[in-house]
Amino acid sequence: MKAIKWTSFVLFGLFIGMYWACYARDTAPKPDMSALKLPAGFSIQIYSKLGGQYGQPRMMTFDAQGNLYVASPTSGQILMLHDSNGDGLAEPPIIIARQLNAPNSLTFVQDAMLVSNQDGIVKLTKTSNGWSAPQPFISGLADGGHTLKTVRLGPDGFLYLNVGSTCNVCNEQEATRATILRYTTEGKPAGHLITVGKHAPSAIWASGLRNSQGFAWHPVTGAFYATNEGADNRSDTARGRVNDEIPPEHLNIIVGGKHYGWPHCWGNPGNLTQMVEDPNFTAPSQFCTEATPPVATFVSHSTPIGITFLNKSQFPVEYQSDAIVALHGSWNRKQPSGYALVRVKFKDNQPIGVEDFVSGWLNGQNAWGRPVDVAVGTDGALYVSDDRTGYIYKISYQADKKK
Repeated sequence: MKAIKWTSFVLFGLFIGMYWACYARDTAPKPDMSALKLPAGFSIQIYSKLGGQYGQPRMMTFDAQGNLYVASPTSGQILMLHDSNGDGLAEPPIIIARQLNAPNSLTFVQDAMLVSNQDGIVKLTKTSNGWSAPQPFISGLADGGHTLKTVRLGPDGFLYLNVGSTCNVCNEQEATRATILRYTTEGKPAGHLITVGKHAPSAIWASGLRNSQGFAWHPVTGAFYATNEGADNRSDTARGRVNDEIPPEHLNIIVGGKHYGWPHCWGNPGNLTQMVEDPNFTAPSQFCTEATPPVATFVSHSTPIGITFLNKSQFPVEYQSDAIVALHGSWNRKQPSGYALVRVKFKDNQPIGVEDFVSGWLNGQNAWGRPVDVAVGTDGALYVSDDRTGYIYKISYQADKKK
């Protein structure tokens, strides 16, 4: 057991090294809040400055009392933030849990907090003195590669979590790789395929998803939306030159038992009913024709992660049927992409387009901020985590305010 834990920490150390090698190879410019561009009437401010001993913030969630909980994989901590005096700035964070294994997200199930480590899910229980020590809840998840995991409680009462791929493009040997898994709130596998007899139950809910870290459910239809990061260094011709404009990043509606194309095909932004086969990693017969296309796409390599719907926001009514997606940003394009928030517009409960919402973290070839997750607070504002600056931002709307 000690050897396994040591291996996990070594792998996480390699992940952090790769992260900074890929994403922070250039010194980021000094943060410049005045550079951020928002639609008229919206404003953005810093809600909390983390970083340092608190690590870099990733996925977030609120409790019913308006406390914001943030996972920090770089420090191994879960943090709680609250603005008790109403001045718009959170007080210094309270550390809820320490020495976790690259925690990326958390979700509440009644009085319990479930946290996604890179190798499993742990459970913290609310006590009269705060929170209990973490206890194993779901163990043995595949780690390494795209190792960070997100866990969310769906409106159907099941837990959903992602397991990313080990690679850019390959045929995985481990069946749970490049999937979304489903479990009961007791931690039992509840995948799409029903097993009988001596076969162990499977947790696999959907497959062909290279790395789906962000997901949310439509407030009206209940449809399960997930962002997904496409492969890097692809060409549109056999043995051809790398084309920075392919493949597009995906927004998928996740349906149990479906597969979504990776590693052999990707969506066609010009015709979302079709999939495009990778000419340099050809698919088995019928694989791409049977794959489920995305319902929307984003600019290639922009790395969509967090997503939230705006139905509980205090934004104008024309926004409240829409969603916001955080584009974490590219690392391998000649002209970087992402480093922004985009609005996914809906009509009749279906996505119809994508447009900029907040930009300005990217300045030419250099980015000073990298948005990760988005969450609507109990106050109706939109909160954004940034794992480059260590900031949590707060976005509000005032009808008479001009940007």
